[in-house]
Amino acid sequence: MAKPRSLPASLLLLLLPFLLLATGPSAPHVRAHCRFEGRSDARQRPSKVEGMFVFGSSLVDNGNNNFLDNIAKANYSPYGIDFPLGPTGRFTNGRNVVDLLGEYLGLPWPIPPFANPSTKGLKVVHGVDFASGGSGILDDTGSITGQVTSLSQQVRNFEGATLPELASLVGCRSGESLPGSYVFVVGTGSNDYTYNYFLSANRNLTLQSFTANLISSLSLQLQKLYNLGGRKFVLMAINPIGCSPSAKARVPKRVGCVQLLNKAAHLFNVELKSLVDDLNAKLPSSRFVFVNSYKIVRDIIKNPTSKGFNNATSPCCEVASLEEGGNGVLCKRGGRACTNRNSHVFFDGLHPTEAVNVKIATKAFLSTRTTEVYPINVKHLAEA
Repeated sequence: MAKPRSLPASLLLLLLPFLLLATGPSAPHVRAHCRFEGRSDARQRPSKVEGMFVFGSSLVDNGNNNFLDNIAKANYSPYGIDFPLGPTGRFTNGRNVVDLLGEYLGLPWPIPPFANPSTKGLKVVHGVDFASGGSGILDDTGSITGQVTSLSQQVRNFEGATLPELASLVGCRSGESLPGSYVFVVGTGSNDYTYNYFLSANRNLTLQSFTANLISSLSLQLQKLYNLGGRKFVLMAINPIGCSPSAKARVPKRVGCVQLLNKAAHLFNVELKSLVDDLNAKLPSSRFVFVNSYKIVRDIIKNPTSKGFNNATSPCCEVASLEEGGNGVLCKRGGRACTNRNSHVFFDGLHPTEAVNVKIATKAFLSTRTTEVYPINVKHLAEA
């Protein structure tokens, strides 16, 4: 009796995703060491990274605030004017930093927002964005804008919802090594100053003490993500928030940047870089990278023409001022946007244009200068 012919290995690889879908939850799980080895798209990626998990505030929010009751939204025109999907909740005219980092890593595009009810099942395979515009490291930051998702809640969302679902897709027990093949991007902290510390009428902490508290709180959340399996982390610096159009508009007749805000950002960034050293030494097999977006953006603002920009002071879009009932930060709904967006540093009163995001992401991925990315770049992190 002739033996049945077996399918070629190459055909099995192509059919594997469909076989998994067809067999349903009762079929045997493919463990693959808690990684999606054997997926046909994995062979085309230039790194060992399966996906990306994103935590933070508006600079890395891919649309979570669309589903929250707050005023910190960017799901309307002219936001997304240069984005293929139009206004999606990204606080810029096109792609944000995590979109661009995902492209560099060769990940399927884009990383979906956690709050979208459709972000489930196979949509979480290559990562999820948990970030929330207006949020901060501290739980009470951002309440002035309405409902936001704090960093601690974002981490709980990852632990309680996404991680178990992701683990079930490949047969891993929650907490196994699956997240080790993902990059964790964390970009938060600026709102803790602008929407918390500097709004407190009676600040009982010095700027140094407040910053130390922020770093301590952030460290606890990062260690929690490590304990959940995360090993590769990208920590984004706070941008020079004192140079934003909205900050300068609050100080009459100001020509330069608001140094008090920049001092706070710089202080945080120094401590954040030190935290990278501490955690790399403290947590076995961990790799933390610090991206100094403060320096990257500040260098552009100091000498814009040499970096390909000609406007580093005014927003590209029409911003509703405080006198008009706006907050001086967000674009007017349906308002005008400049035509030369690639030459503007700021799209609205605070957030950079896609052109600046390209600069940040490129430096983060490829720069060999430790003043820009430390101790290694994201490319080397992904290959480790």
